[in-house]
Amino acid sequence: MNVNAKPRFGVLSIFAILVAALWVFPVYWMFNSSFQSATDINSLTPKWLPFPGGSLNNYTAVLDPQTGFGNAFWMSIQVTVLSIVVCVVFAFLASLAISRFKFRGRKSFVIAIILVQMLPAEAMFIAQYKMIAGMDLLNSVLGVSIIYIATVIPFTAWMLRGFVAGIPADLEEAAMVDGCTRLGAFMRVTFPLLAPGLVASSVFALIQVWNEYALASVLLTQDAKETLPLWLAGFSEPSLSGPVPWGQVMAGSVLVAIPVMIFFLIVQGRMTQGMVGGAVKG
Repeated sequence: MNVNAKPRFGVLSIFAILVAALWVFPVYWMFNSSFQSATDINSLTPKWLPFPGGSLNNYTAVLDPQTGFGNAFWMSIQVTVLSIVVCVVFAFLASLAISRFKFRGRKSFVIAIILVQMLPAEAMFIAQYKMIAGMDLLNSVLGVSIIYIATVIPFTAWMLRGFVAGIPADLEEAAMVDGCTRLGAFMRVTFPLLAPGLVASSVFALIQVWNEYALASVLLTQDAKETLPLWLAGFSEPSLSGPVPWGQVMAGSVLVAIPVMIFFLIVQGRMTQGMVGGAVKG
């Protein structure tokens, strides 16, 4: 037994805790500030806890119908659901094609996926804007969703390809020997094993779409058609009547982050399951 193993493990654990604390602190400070008044936030003496004196006034102000939070939230929900459903379906089929089947142009297709990932998004803004404008889909759920789907599919397909390739084709062949059709073998054996990969890919795709700002600022120019990132950016701008209401900005940031956090908490158990490894060992 290595005597130096425990001290080294302890040092690494302390380092990991410090890194995690640095990562969590901005999130904690956002939650903390969302309950504080403007006086406490602007004070030179930081207030590490929201109580005593904390309140829900910032959240009440943000949720006021006049702020437009409700419209932006509904717009983000529509765009995200449509984009994620279509993206995962097409990326799943693409990953199956490049992992399970041999066809002409397969390598070129894989290279094309990689090259698309290398292109900076900003380089395609003008072309994307003209395309959506030509289709008369500016300031619409369908218009921005089309661009989001095209943007997220390559990454999602490449990520799912690793999960599909990690499942031996022998499992399907064994099921077919036992009497299953190819489709039946896939649905009964392979698809359940791919569930963690589908969930993980959906989470990453959801984060990209939910938090996307640059494309939305180009395609959604009407205030009534803003997604949450656009709404938050406009809400945080200083007004002529006074300074930036940082407490309300923090409350809005919390409300924007909550749906993604809830979704992750719901599916995180599925993401961490080692279903593929267990099936292969069995």
